[in-house]
Amino acid sequence: MDSQPVQHAESEPGATDPHVLDGAAGNAVVTDVQTASTQSSHDSPSPHGTAHAQADGAFAVPDPAWTPSMPDRRTLSGEMWLVLWLSIASAAISALLSLIKSLTEGVRLTDQSVTLVGTFVQDRPWLDVLYQITNIALPLVPVLLVLHLLRRSGEGRYAIGLDLRDWKWDVVKGVALASVIGGIGLVFYLLAYHLGMNVRIAAVSADHRWWTPILLVVSALYNATLEEVIVLAFFVHRARQIGWKPWAQVGGSALARASYHLYQGFGGFLGNLAMGGVFAILYRRWNRVMPFLIAHFLIDSVAFLGYYYLGGHVSWLP
Repeated sequence: MDSQPVQHAESEPGATDPHVLDGAAGNAVVTDVQTASTQSSHDSPSPHGTAHAQADGAFAVPDPAWTPSMPDRRTLSGEMWLVLWLSIASAAISALLSLIKSLTEGVRLTDQSVTLVGTFVQDRPWLDVLYQITNIALPLVPVLLVLHLLRRSGEGRYAIGLDLRDWKWDVVKGVALASVIGGIGLVFYLLAYHLGMNVRIAAVSADHRWWTPILLVVSALYNATLEEVIVLAFFVHRARQIGWKPWAQVGGSALARASYHLYQGFGGFLGNLAMGGVFAILYRRWNRVMPFLIAHFLIDSVAFLGYYYLGGHVSWLP
């Protein structure tokens, strides 16, 4: 997901139930522990009453036979929608409101611009860096939630291909995707802009300091991780498990991706809808998120660094 844009007019620069203890075995375990606790309380009474609390059995007994189990479809569906609401819902709603604002501004879309990576604090660089890091780190918490949910269900991150087992082919596929999708995306953006369907994307307006390129690369990695792990891999993976048809899996993922790019205009929406569809179709075939994470990282890195160094210096770039 692209960083929160700053918009301004151009004129103003097989489900199984969770494992539970077997009734008889469970009672035996608890009874044995309670008995041991009672004996311990008689043998070595605690001045703080700890032994008495243990004698009442007021503590959890871990089951050594517990194994992860796949939740039912209702639970899987709830997980999928909860993760989406925690990660991209606010950005999608903000993007829609931003588009409505642009259309009712009384100014042509091409005379308006959005900034993807800007400056939070102009006069205190150290504080601006802290803002940038916070703005990148906190939104990644839903990705940790995804990893937790996959681990809890017994699947792990390998279920979506978030690993380095096939890193060589992942890199090859990622570079190929970045070259094709990135090139077509740039041409489509320029066409949409000149047709009046898009605002001008001033990708970077951050101050030129030695650490700025590093922050731009980290921002690209953040966008790639959040979008590809959640909107592509986890969404398609869970949608497949709860029984969505292939076209619904692909269309849902593509539509979710396009929704939070509405702030760019109709061109940004359509371009990301197409990109999301292609990514989802290929993910269903490869079952690995790494090629798409690499491709997205390369696309955004080139876009951010390219605009940072070339913005205002080449005539064909708005």
